[in-house]
Order: sequence, then C-alpha cells, then structure tokens
Amino acid sequence: MAMKRRDLLKQMGIYGLGVSAACGDDDGVTPDAGPLPDAGTMDMELPDAGPADMGPPEPMGPFRHGIASGDPLTDAVILWTHLTTDEATADVSYVVATDVDLTDVVAMGTVTTDAARDFTVKVDVTGLQPATTYYYQFSGAGTSSRIGRTRTAPSGAVDRVRFAVMSCSSFNHGYFHAYRYVAERADLDAVLHLGDYIYEYGPDEYGRTRAAEPPHEIVTLEDYRQRYAQYRRDGDLQAVHQQHPFIVVWDDHETADNSFRDGAENHDPATEGDWEARKAVAFQAYLEWMPIRETGVPLQIWRSIPYGDLVELLMLDTRIYARDAEATQDDRHDPERQILGEEQEAWLVDRLENTTAQWKVLGQQVMFGQFEGMASDGTWDAINLDQWDGFTAARERLMGHFAATADVVVLTGDIHSSWVMDITPTPHDAATYDPTTGDGSVAVEFVSSAVTSPGIPGAVGEVIAETARADNPHIHYVNLGQRGYYVLDITADRAQADYFLLDGIEVDEGAQEHAISFAVPTGVSHASETTGPLPEEDAPTLAPDPPPRPL
Repeated sequence: MAMKRRDLLKQMGIYGLGVSAACGDDDGVTPDAGPLPDAGTMDMELPDAGPADMGPPEPMGPFRHGIASGDPLTDAVILWTHLTTDEATADVSYVVATDVDLTDVVAMGTVTTDAARDFTVKVDVTGLQPATTYYYQFSGAGTSSRIGRTRTAPSGAVDRVRFAVMSCSSFNHGYFHAYRYVAERADLDAVLHLGDYIYEYGPDEYGRTRAAEPPHEIVTLEDYRQRYAQYRRDGDLQAVHQQHPFIVVWDDHETADNSFRDGAENHDPATEGDWEARKAVAFQAYLEWMPIRETGVPLQIWRSIPYGDLVELLMLDTRIYARDAEATQDDRHDPERQILGEEQEAWLVDRLENTTAQWKVLGQQVMFGQFEGMASDGTWDAINLDQWDGFTAARERLMGHFAATADVVVLTGDIHSSWVMDITPTPHDAATYDPTTGDGSVAVEFVSSAVTSPGIPGAVGEVIAETARADNPHIHYVNLGQRGYYVLDITADRAQADYFLLDGIEVDEGAQEHAISFAVPTGVSHASETTGPLPEEDAPTLAPDPPPRPL
C-alpha cells in the first residue's frame, strides 16, 4: 500500500519539530568578520616551547575545542583550531610535517586571532605535495594542541579514492559513536559531511539525551558560536577531525529547520527577527568553526574538489543559496522552481560537461531520486516535497545532463536513514526502466544515515521501508531504523558503498556492524548488492593521543 506524506512524516519524525523559541534581540555583532589572518612565513621560528616539546592539551585547556583540517587540494589544505583565552588578541603558531614526530617540517607560521573571529584560527597551508599524509600541531597561550593528521588530494593518474560519508549529528539525541569508528580507520582520503553538523533547537525541543548549549534555540551570532563550541568539545567529534580532512556542506539545521532562500519553517520573524540577519550570522559562525575554504562570496559554499583523473567532487548547496519555498503537489512540476539557482546549476552543468575525471560525484543535501506513493486516481504523489521531488523540472534538467555523460554518483544526507537507488526519469515505467539491469537509469544515489539524528526503528520502520521499495522499483535498499555511515570506495572499474550501522546511540550502545554493500560498475548506472565490506588498506599511522570518549 502507499502511505500519504503527512502520515509518513508523522511516523518518521525526521524533518524537525517546527518549534520556535524567542531568544532575544540580535547581539549587534557585524556578520563580516573580515579576511583570514595572514598565514605567516616559512622562515619563522617556533616559540621556545615549540609544539613538539609539549604534551597533549588538558581537556579544558586553551585548545579544548580540538583541531581539524579540510578542503584538501593537491598542494594545499585548510588547518583549523580555536584558542580559549581572556586576551584581546592571541598569536597561534602552527607546524606541518611529513612525520608524526614533527621533525621533517614542511611549513610553519604564526597567525593572530581575536574576538572578531571568535578566536578561531584557519590557515590555508600551501606548497604541499599531492596524495601525501601530513601531521600538524598548533601552539599558543603556553601550551599545544594535539597532533593532527591530514591528507592532500592526488593528481594525475589515481588508482583508488576512499571516503567516509556522514550527516546529521544531533547532540541532543545521543553519542557520536559513528565518528569514533571513522576516526579509527587510517585508510580514508577524507570524510564527506553532507550537512546538519549542528542543530539549532533548544534542550527539550528535539532530543533529550544530552542538553544543548546555550539552553535555548540559537538565533544570534553568539548563540551559533556557543553551539559549535559545545559540539567541538565532544571527544568523538574531536577524534574524527584529528585524523581526517573534512569536506563539508551545510543542510538546514546549521541555520534553522527547513531553511530556504527567503525563510525557514523554524523561523518566526515576529519573535526571532529578520531572516537575512539570522542567515548571515549562521553563515559567519559556520565559516569560523568549520575547516572549509572560503570563496569570498556570501552564502556560497558550492565548489569542486578534484581527486586526479579518477574523481571530481562537486559539493552543492540545495538548501540556502537559491532554494524556493517548499512546493505543493500542484506546483512541484513548475519549471520556474529553483533548488540550485541558475548560477549554481550552470556551474554544475559546466563541470559535468568539461571535467576530465572519470567519476562525477555530487555531494549534496536532500534526496535526489523519486520517493512516491500512488494517489487514489492512480497517479504518483511525492511523499516528501522537501527533497528534489518538490523541484521536478530542475531534477529533469540535471538527469538529461547525467544521461549525456557517464559514471555519475549522487551522495545525500538529510533524511536520517540509509537508501540506495538508481536515478531514472521514469521509475514506474517498465517500458523505459528495468530495475534488474538498470537500463534507463542515468546515475546512482547513495544516501547516508545519520550519526545520531532520529530515524524510525523497529517494525514501523521496516513496514515503511518495505512499502517504499514496493512502490518505487528503482529503490534497492532502505534502512530507516539504524544510524551510521558508509565508506565509498572508487576505482576505475567501480564505485562501491559499504554501509556500517550501529545498534544504538546511547552511552552504553554503539556496536558497529557491516549492514550491506552496493557496487556500481563503470559505464553502468545501476547499483547491485555485492560482497563487502572491502578490506581496510595499509595507510600512514594515525595521529597519537586521541581525545577520550565522552562517556
């Protein structure tokens, strides 16, 4: 049977509660924090008590929010930290080396940070070598950070690329066990986080396992900064950032539930102020606290990250930059409706047509493939108009470009559950799409479950999953109940997703199991279940002294 959208969403409970909370007036901080500090020079001397001479930081010391890296290029990577200090300004030194003991130094420098950047430090370290693991450390305020580990992107001919793919980490709902498992793997090139890195709700609005800071819905710049700071004190989150570079995009909860260009379901202008102001401060805090390379264009996070001749990562924003408000069943086919916007869509089409990489991998927020149920008149209604089903004309345009190229894989977060599906314009037409062979499919989509955010466990979730598959023959796998992630392994011959799911997210849970694997052969836009998981590869040693578990 088909389930109506409203009934499904009541069962799923995964699109937010739509609760508004008055959090006071704007704190008056100007959204523009200015450019990144100067990255320093290679010939600078480290302080007398250099990073290599210091032990690990104290849990509540100046580097209590950990370290991170991100947006790796063939010759550069972003390094990040935060310094807790009472000073008006602070100097923070960094060192980058090819060995874990930090003796073979390739870059060093000192930057100055202050309250305008919330005492965050973000350095774009250049002059690095492709496909190389580096170790780094920060020092300041008389102490040092932990040693971090990062890796640059490869260039030229590439045999294999391996990513962990994750999304949706609600602090209130439980413990970040999935982050710790990914932190313990040494063989990843990067972690792709597809959004909902934080949630905006207050302590009792959406999950009650752990209390949120500040103790109300976040609206002002200081609110957003406090919420990021709370997340970054979590030992599991610190551990995964310590070991791997992150490549991130946001979803809606980095601003407010069901955000779009001109508003959000969980934003009430009467009590929470101007939407543009809230969006601007949320963006500022995101740039301050995330290891993302800044474009210089407000609210633009879509970008390309090549991995040699094998993969081009195309990281998209389907949520904030140009997205129209949620559709109805009547207007979801309107050709004027935008989810990417004309500028971003043109950029994406250009990359699809002109990339020299074999695999085109799109990292984005909301489910691309159809998820539909049969209406009483025999037509197919969208179950969830928040995803691409509410923007069908834009999706059809992109599917036309997918069909004109080859080896397109779409990576998705947002929906707190695991899905695998073929992407086809006609999923319900047996004459034009064959779910057994994939004939008529133009791409494949892998949807990652949440780190902690709620799905639908138990028998109810199983029934909904069975219904989803029965009504949608292009959907090959659905798991609505378990949280986790997948590892995406790409070679010239195939792309394979190994799904790892957990038995729970409470403090005494978190056992991991390999759930299922799907592979996509090159030249065939069809996902088939396969043997897995792939074995872990030899890789450079992990960084030492991981943060303790928050147990």
